[in-house]
Amino acid sequence: MDMPAPDAARIAGKGALGAALRAVLPEDAVISDPAETRAYECDALSAYRAAPMLVVLPRSTEEVAAVLRICHAAGVPVVPRGAGTSLAGGALPTEDSVVLGIARMNRVLEVNYDDRFIRVEAGRTNLSVSGAVEAEGFFYAPDPSSQLACAIGGNIAMNSGGAHCLKYGVTTNNLLGVTLVQMDGTVVEIGGAHMDAGGLDLLGLVCGSEGQLGVVTEATLRILPKPEGARPVLIGFRSNEVAGACVADVIKAGVLPVAIEFMDRPCIRACEDFAHAGYPDCEALLIVEVEGAESEIDEQLGLIRQIAMRHDPVEFREAVSQDEARKIWLGRKSAFGAMGQINDYMCLDGTIPVSSLPHVLRRIGEMSAEFGLDVANVFHAGDGNMHPLILYDANKPGDLETCEAFGAEILKLCVEVGGCLTGEHGVGIEKRDLMEVQYAPADLEAQMQVKDVFDPLWLLNPAKVFPLAASAARRAGREHVPGALRPRTPAGYFGNEEGA
Repeated sequence: MDMPAPDAARIAGKGALGAALRAVLPEDAVISDPAETRAYECDALSAYRAAPMLVVLPRSTEEVAAVLRICHAAGVPVVPRGAGTSLAGGALPTEDSVVLGIARMNRVLEVNYDDRFIRVEAGRTNLSVSGAVEAEGFFYAPDPSSQLACAIGGNIAMNSGGAHCLKYGVTTNNLLGVTLVQMDGTVVEIGGAHMDAGGLDLLGLVCGSEGQLGVVTEATLRILPKPEGARPVLIGFRSNEVAGACVADVIKAGVLPVAIEFMDRPCIRACEDFAHAGYPDCEALLIVEVEGAESEIDEQLGLIRQIAMRHDPVEFREAVSQDEARKIWLGRKSAFGAMGQINDYMCLDGTIPVSSLPHVLRRIGEMSAEFGLDVANVFHAGDGNMHPLILYDANKPGDLETCEAFGAEILKLCVEVGGCLTGEHGVGIEKRDLMEVQYAPADLEAQMQVKDVFDPLWLLNPAKVFPLAASAARRAGREHVPGALRPRTPAGYFGNEEGA
């Protein structure tokens, strides 16, 4: 993809902006060398990329506020970035933007076991939050597959979930408060160390807003006592549809496992080769985990066994040791990486009613044949959060475009059966032009009016979430700021050949 040649005005603007940022940040916190900014040109949706103008790596809320005040005054867009694990292009820069990375903001600020909360900086990784409290018998429940790397700030932006969200909920169910820096540098505190704040539910508004409203720098999170015990089982089936029907029956029966995870044959084989977890040879596999006292675990697994046997499983196997349980989950947690070793893929995350699983899995199989691209399915089956991995060849002309068209049809199917476009990955750029499939024009207008309030100049995380034509028009009508740098983007980068 060709990049337009930068003009002299833009170079002058970049130099002046860099000098202003270096005046409020340590020297090593501002990156301007193109060879170094390339490391920030994409996130985990690596099919799309553009190097930002500058990258800043602040270490405190005060430094974040100083950066945003300068960029706001100059009319420069800012792209917040956590660990860059977004699968929807949520941290994708534009070439006129400043990427604001929060990775250096990773301290634990406060832990209160009596009131069951921990306060951390937003750059702290998900898994290390549990690591900070596990010695006292506590844990942080949301557990995305990328939890070893992903940042709490990114989890809040996308309202991330994970395998155990069936019982414990997603980020919004475990978030108590945030420190938010608005685009003009104003610092606000929302929520706090209590279960419910009075007044408007601004915390619910911020969680899942994808960096459109402000930059989260600190978070107060709910921590929970570890369960007395937990045990996963493997259940193998002869088809995806039968496995989906079993999931629906488990939920219908009122059983509440802590997790129900689904994998089909391509994913089973890739994960087994990677983790050697002892997965059975079958077309579809469920990992079902329950927790509690031993008597509770035995009772719940007994009910699940009864339901599974109605579907004639190939195998029903309980983990007999902690080591076996660890391997079972290592395989599932490694699914995306294991698939990446054998093929390029695009990962979706449409969410559907659990009762629609058999139908949707069958239609995905039919569409796979229609588009000529294979699909590996791995997802949180208990809450219907699907993660189809569409396999394609990045070096084959036209394959990416076919993959995108296929993915759009899967997401439209999710909405058609009563689901939604995203469960935890967010909209980003991947699904922004599908938002009109799920929302009426009045609904989208209401959402954009909220952004108007928090970010009147539309400078935060540009060209994400909202249909491109709508957001471009919004920004164009609000961007006449003295000294503002006009946006410049690679041709075709935002879905049109002229740029945005």
